[in-house]
Amino acid sequence: MTRRVYQTLFLISILVFTFLFARDFRGVGVSSLPHLDKLVHFIIFFVLAAVMVRAFKLPVFVHLVLLAFYGIAIELMQSTIPYRSASVADVVADFSGAASFFLLFGIYSRFKKNQNG
Repeated sequence: MTRRVYQTLFLISILVFTFLFARDFRGVGVSSLPHLDKLVHFIIFFVLAAVMVRAFKLPVFVHLVLLAFYGIAIELMQSTIPYRSASVADVVADFSGAASFFLLFGIYSRFKKNQNG
């Protein structure tokens, strides 16, 4: 896929995830697994990092800073919604998801480079 397609996919992802972070899931039958919320934050930011790296040619540090700011913004937004609450642990889960993607992506890239050269 082209960079423009990934940029569009990234924008759509941000819009959808922001909507989901603002949604009220009480009474929807969401599982009461312990720390499910943290796992969801981790996975969403892992996916966002995967799309973002294809969408924008930026240093890893910049990707991480931008995703960290988005995570903080989400928590600030949630703090203003009556049925949601802000959590530092969610921001940690967000950053951990993004950082895990870039760690695995870096390992994969080096492995692939060693295989080819």
